[in-house]
Formats: sequence, C-alpha cells, structure tokens
Amino acid sequence: MLFDLKNDSMTSGLISFTILVATISISILADFMNLPKTGLLLILQLAVVMVAFASNRLTAVISSFICAMAFNYFFTAPRYSFHMSDATDIADMLFFLIVALLTSQVASYIHLKRQELKQVQLRASILLSVSHDLRTPLASIIGSLTTVETYKPQLSEQQCDELINGALLQTHRLHNYIENLLQATKIQHKQLQITLSHNALFSICQEVEKRAESPRLHLINANEPIMVQAQASLLEQAIFNLVDNALKYSPDDQPVHLFLIKNKNRVEISINDQGTGISPDLIDTIFDSFVSVRIGDKGYGGSGLGLTVAKGIVEAHQGQLTIVPSKTGCCMQISLPIAEEITQ
Repeated sequence: MLFDLKNDSMTSGLISFTILVATISISILADFMNLPKTGLLLILQLAVVMVAFASNRLTAVISSFICAMAFNYFFTAPRYSFHMSDATDIADMLFFLIVALLTSQVASYIHLKRQELKQVQLRASILLSVSHDLRTPLASIIGSLTTVETYKPQLSEQQCDELINGALLQTHRLHNYIENLLQATKIQHKQLQITLSHNALFSICQEVEKRAESPRLHLINANEPIMVQAQASLLEQAIFNLVDNALKYSPDDQPVHLFLIKNKNRVEISINDQGTGISPDLIDTIFDSFVSVRIGDKGYGGSGLGLTVAKGIVEAHQGQLTIVPSKTGCCMQISLPIAEEITQ
C-alpha cells in the first residue's frame, strides 16, 4: 500500500476546474451587462494565468484552449455554436490563444522556479536541523564516554553508571531522531509504504510506554479490547512522538495521560499533558516539517519532525491527528477506524 500524503494532481485539477467555471460564468454575466469582447477576453486571459500558477504547464495549455472555445461558443456569432463567420472574431480568438499560450508558459515557468526555491530552502533547513540535532547528542555521548574512559579510577561506581546511562539516553534520542528523519523523507517524497495486519492497540501502546521509560506516563485502556489494522512499528512511532512531546513540554512533576477510548466504529487515542499548550495562532503550522513552536522545553530541543511524521503515519492508516481544545496543557488526539472498518 503506497501512501500518498496529498494528491497534488487531483487538488490542482480541482482548483483549475473551479477557476475556469467561475471565470466563464463571470464572463457570461459580464456579456449580459454588455461588456465589450475585449473585456471578456481579458477575463478569460486572467483565468489562464491563474490556472498556470495553480497547477502545471499542461493544465494551463489545456485551459487556454478551453477558454478560446468558450469565447467562440458563448460570445461570437452565431451564438452557442463553434462556427465563426466574423473575421474579426476569428482574429480576436487566435490572438487570444497565442497570448494565452505565451502567458501560461511564463506563469508556469515562474511557478516552477518558486517550487525549486522552496525545495532549496527546505534542503537548507534540513541540513541546518540535521547538523544541529545530530551534533548535540553525539557531543554528549562522546563527552560522557570519554570522561568514563579517562577518569574511571577516580570515579565512583554510581558516577560511572550515571555517565553511561546519560550516554545511553542520548543514543536513544539519536536513534529516534534518525528514525523520524527517515520517515519524514519518505512522507515528503510520498514513498511511505505500510503493511497492514491485525494488532491489539493496547499492546502497541504498552510498547510506547516501555519505550518512554517514564513513571509520569499513565496508560488508561478502554473497557474492551480494540483491534486495528496497522503496521505496528509505524503506529508505535507515531504515538511515541506525541507522548515524547507531551513529556518533554510539561513539568517534571505532572503526569501525562494516554487514553484509549472506543467511539462507535472508531478508536480515539488521546495524549493529554499539563504543559504550556500551543498558542492558537501557531496551530495551523504545528504539523509542518521543522516547526517547533511549543514553549517550556526543558532543554531537550526539538527537531520539528515528530508531529509531521506522526500525522503522516496516522493518515496512512486512514486516521486523523488533531489538536483538541483543552483548558490546561495540550491534548493531541488520534482517531483510527477499528479493524473491520478499514478498506484495503
């Protein structure tokens, strides 16, 4: 099963179709108001430019011909026919078609360059994030192990254990970051593949609990077993990312609750923390790559990939990841169909 995070071609096609329908409708209305044909051609020309920016070059070229045919059918004599008898109308339509094709090419070229610029900026962000997020745990690991190696005779057994455990913790952080980076890359290129099988959701959450290794995390199961169709390792990664965020951005003396709630033919997985929450004006960007907008981080840092990966994985399982309004802290909720409701 190949996961497609966003069907870009379908979306751009729908936008282009909407632009054409709206523009032709406006042109017909303007014709009833006795707008000159040159004005109608300018309206149709604007449609071609808008389509070129909204989609791709081929769609823009097709739109040019559609607009030319619409001009012929609705606005030239004889009306509501593709036959043209007036030489001026023929010249106007041909001139419109030439200009429309040229402007669509220019607009598509500008659109392409903008996309390339975004890719360059994204690559720069990735390099900057990777260099920082890899260097920090690696420096900690090297520092801890070097200290143990150099000063082991002078260190107590407890001090050695603390240094080794600290290095091990940073190793887990590094592994989690690399895993998120790998999944984010697959999601970005729409190559995330999942293999579905029956899994007990509570068992997956128990693995998350073991992985989090925090007494603050409280797993609260539903009253009955819940089965989901999922790739257990990926769903575990998605839930862990949310739990890890909740633990990271909430006070050390406050619990984080992981609820499993059956709601008709769906299951809701809620992760509630008592942190500072998310500012309302930042909610729209919270799931973007390399965005880390929560405050209250206790010095752990954040790659800005965890929520992006979680959302991509959840949507690959035909689910939704949303931020639920909460009076205190933050509540992230995953909604998944129960096993029998998933379509293969």
